[in-house]
Amino acid sequence: MKKIKIAVNGYGVIGKRVADAVALQDDMELVGICDVVNDWRIKMAVSKHYPVYGFDEASCDKMKKASIPIQGTLDDLLNETDVIVDCTPKKIAAQNIPRYRQNGKKFIVQGGEKHEMTGHSFSAENNYETAIGLDSTRVVSCNTTSILRTLTALKNAGLLLKARATLLRRATDPWESHLGGIMNTLVPEKDIPSHQGPDAQSVDPSLDVITTAVKVPETLSHLHYWNVQLTRNATKEEVLEAFQKSSRIAMVEYSDGLSANNTIKELMLDLGRPYGDMYEVALWKDMLKVQGNELFYAYVVDNQAIVIPETIDAIRALTGIEQNATQSIEKTNESLGIKQAYY
Repeated sequence: MKKIKIAVNGYGVIGKRVADAVALQDDMELVGICDVVNDWRIKMAVSKHYPVYGFDEASCDKMKKASIPIQGTLDDLLNETDVIVDCTPKKIAAQNIPRYRQNGKKFIVQGGEKHEMTGHSFSAENNYETAIGLDSTRVVSCNTTSILRTLTALKNAGLLLKARATLLRRATDPWESHLGGIMNTLVPEKDIPSHQGPDAQSVDPSLDVITTAVKVPETLSHLHYWNVQLTRNATKEEVLEAFQKSSRIAMVEYSDGLSANNTIKELMLDLGRPYGDMYEVALWKDMLKVQGNELFYAYVVDNQAIVIPETIDAIRALTGIEQNATQSIEKTNESLGIKQAYY
């Protein structure tokens, strides 16, 4: 089997996870990672035997002084790749895209970028087929990915009329907690809807969804509370059956002691997940309530991990090596150990 050659530009929170996931795929080859820094993060990439490239000559010089073996610059890496996954900080990707296009390379950007940057936003269970053969796509953000997984499951079951949610957003990524974030306060986003609702509509314009968001003083994950109006009176069993159609929603229960995001994180560590990552939406089964045509539920989102399987599927869609969404999703799920029940 001929493997697709993949490069990752930006070896940070998302980039290192994408690189590791690519390395697990039997139809992909990680040809290199690129960055501007020369600290412990890049030295970890070297320890994994990932080919390292500097963004430019200045970056290469810094890496060489730090005794990091360098293969070349970003332009050299582009010569080696079929698809480049841009995981650079927000707004940096916009500066990189002209280079990708000039080199005729397919590319993927992350959810911090604008939909207009690629003209296509991606969620594997929702619109995989529409990305097949495109030159580029945008994998939507962690929160938007979770919204699309859950609402699409309800929509496919013919149950979704409209959805309203409050998002409790982590203050910053865990590894950056010492640099900023918030303490002893809550920070509501002033705009209603918050950006996640319209972002979900960039993938599926038919969704009637409004979100509000509050930044909270923790870094482990996001938590969503949803109030959904169904198309008809339904039962809890019908709703659970709809959610079970998504292979990337996992049920958890208060009665098992999984009553908070830190306990769910500990479960991921006990499962031996890399970095303690949770690729699934962890939805509380015993909290979920249905009253007539109203549905109430809540779930946890791992802001560092949930988009990783989506990115792998996006690579297959852009290159067309897998035309069937279900086949790609199953392949990705197996490689990452994604499951609907944790034990």
